[in-house]
Amino acid sequence: MIKIVGVNHYYKQPKGAVRQALNNVCLEVPEKTLFALTGPNGGGKSTLFRILSGLLKPGSGTVSLGGLDINTHPLEVRRLLGVVFQYPALDSQLTVMENFQIHASLYHLDKSVLERAMAEDMAWAGLRERLHERAGTLSGGLQRRVELVKALLHRPRLLLMDEPTTGLDPGARKAFWETIFNFRNRLGLTVLTTTHLFDEAEQADRVAILHRGTLLADGTPDSLVQRLGNEMIVIHARDEEVARQLEHRLAADTQVTVRRRGGEVRVEGATQEIVDDLLRQRQGLFQDIAIKRPTLQDVFIDMTTQAPEDAA
Repeated sequence: MIKIVGVNHYYKQPKGAVRQALNNVCLEVPEKTLFALTGPNGGGKSTLFRILSGLLKPGSGTVSLGGLDINTHPLEVRRLLGVVFQYPALDSQLTVMENFQIHASLYHLDKSVLERAMAEDMAWAGLRERLHERAGTLSGGLQRRVELVKALLHRPRLLLMDEPTTGLDPGARKAFWETIFNFRNRLGLTVLTTTHLFDEAEQADRVAILHRGTLLADGTPDSLVQRLGNEMIVIHARDEEVARQLEHRLAADTQVTVRRRGGEVRVEGATQEIVDDLLRQRQGLFQDIAIKRPTLQDVFIDMTTQAPEDAA
């Protein structure tokens, strides 16, 4: 459904400087996949999202959606797309129904087509009783669901979402994702979402990690996590200097892999002897120690602690 080949993009900076936002990104998203593009703010996610949604032309490389090149077939590509942006794109002074009607008119949907889509979608989104309320009076979670339904009225094959749960509380986030899964399964959608929340990315079929414009990893959540093994030790040292000392001492053991970020030290492949030794000497060295299973966030930290500036 999505094929990205060798995409680079640059932004001009003051005094003629240039910043590279995307560096030779290559990525494929299979049809009917829920795909999460994750990484820190400023890593290139939003730039790639703007390219995919047709708001920005890539500096170089090619992008095709549904087999159509986005540069040579822009109108056909937009008919394939439903888009939920990071910030609300509703007219707050209009009712929910009026927002739907305006969107339907942009896609030249017949009244009967709009009514059929709404009849199918209202129960799934929990909006049936809200159609004649002003969009601006709804809670943040309900507004996001309105935006989701609006983006799907013309029945696109591909749904793009940019940080869709920004500003939502945990309950509203959960409800929004339940709605996403309902729509995805019922309509056979391909979904690509950007997120900096790794617990959201863990729900996806596939995950790509983008950092400083470079694609660091791409795979299923389980396959990425398995790179770090089954368990790891996480130590929060008393201060950064103690963390450095622990890192140096533990790194002398060639059987383990040690990563440090500030006052946190992560140890992969530690034996029971190492754990016992740390516990015997814990007084004054660290605040706490834990044995945990790796998560996607641990994978990201592991991949981005190679350069000293990353620790900052």
